[in-house]
Amino acid sequence: MATAINKAPGPEASEDPLDSYSATVVRVAETVTPHVAAIEMTGRGRNGRFRVGAGSAVLFTSDGYLVTNAHVVAGTESGHAVFADGTRTSVQVVGADPLSDLAVLHGKAPTAAPAELGDAETLRVGQLVIAVGNPLGLSGSVTAGVVSGLGRSIPVWSGRNRRMIEDVIQTDAALNAGSSGGALADARGRIVGINTAVAGTGLGLAVPVNTTSRKIIASLLRDGRVRRAYLGLVNTPVQLQASAVVRTGRREGLLVVEVLAGSPAERAGLRAGDIILSVGRKPVSNAESLQKLLFAEAIGTPLEVSLLRDGVEKQVEAVPDEMTLQ
Repeated sequence: MATAINKAPGPEASEDPLDSYSATVVRVAETVTPHVAAIEMTGRGRNGRFRVGAGSAVLFTSDGYLVTNAHVVAGTESGHAVFADGTRTSVQVVGADPLSDLAVLHGKAPTAAPAELGDAETLRVGQLVIAVGNPLGLSGSVTAGVVSGLGRSIPVWSGRNRRMIEDVIQTDAALNAGSSGGALADARGRIVGINTAVAGTGLGLAVPVNTTSRKIIASLLRDGRVRRAYLGLVNTPVQLQASAVVRTGRREGLLVVEVLAGSPAERAGLRAGDIILSVGRKPVSNAESLQKLLFAEAIGTPLEVSLLRDGVEKQVEAVPDEMTLQ
C-alpha cells in the first residue's frame, strides 16, 4: 500500500492568530511613530533655565502644532521636541487647559505629516489600541493592549481645588513616565486618545479625542485658554427604570451625586438623587454630553434642566457661572 505523503502546509494553514495581531500593531506603529515627538520643557528659576518636565507630544497640523498634556508643560513656556527621525525643533506653549489635561505647543513646520485624528466615541471595551510615546526617555516606544474601560474619571488639582477630568479612556497598554502626551491609536492608525496618566500596574488612562476635546484644542489655538461654564454638579451616568423610559422617552440620564455649595446648581434647586434628562433641551447621558454644553457661550445663559425627582419629571432653570481655577 502506498504511503500517503502529507503536503507542506500552505500559507492559509500556517497562519497563526498572532500573525494578524502582530501585523496590525506593526502597521499602526509605522503609521503613528513619525507623528509623535519626545519633548523636554524648561522653566526659568533664580539661577537661570532648568528642566521642568518631559514627555511626549503628537503632531496634528502640517504647520507645526502639537498636542500634549497640560501637566507636562505646567510652569513652562518653551522647550524642544525631537521626532523619531531625529528632527529637532524648539517649541513654545500656545495654551494649556488643566481641566482636560490638554495643551498645545508650536514649533517649526516639520517634515513629518500630521497624524490623523479619530473619534473616541467609536471605541468599544475590548478593542485593540496601540500606545506610542517616549516612556523613561526611550524614544518611539510602542505598546499594545485593549480598551479596558470607558467614561472613567481622574482627579486633578488646580491650586487648592480638586476637580475631575471626565470621560477618560482606560487601557492596559503599558504606560510609564514619559508616555504622557503620547498617542493612543486604534487599529487603523487614527489617534483616539492622548495618554495622560498611569493609574497603577497594567492600568493607563488617556484623554479621548472627541467633539469636546477638539473644541478645547480649537480654543487653545485661538485664545490660549478655555473658558467654561460651571454648574457645580458631581454626576454619573444611570440607566432609567422601565416605567421612566415609558414616561420620558429616554433610556439614560445623569444621576446627581453631589451639588456643590453656593453653585449655580444649588441656586437652581438641584439636589443629590435627581436624574438629569436634558440641559438646554439637549439630552445628556454621560460626562461628555454635558461638558460639550458648558463652554463660553453658556456662561450667564439660562438653561432649562429637565430632571426626574422621586419618579416625577420636573423642570428648573440654571444659570451657569464662569468656571475659575482659583
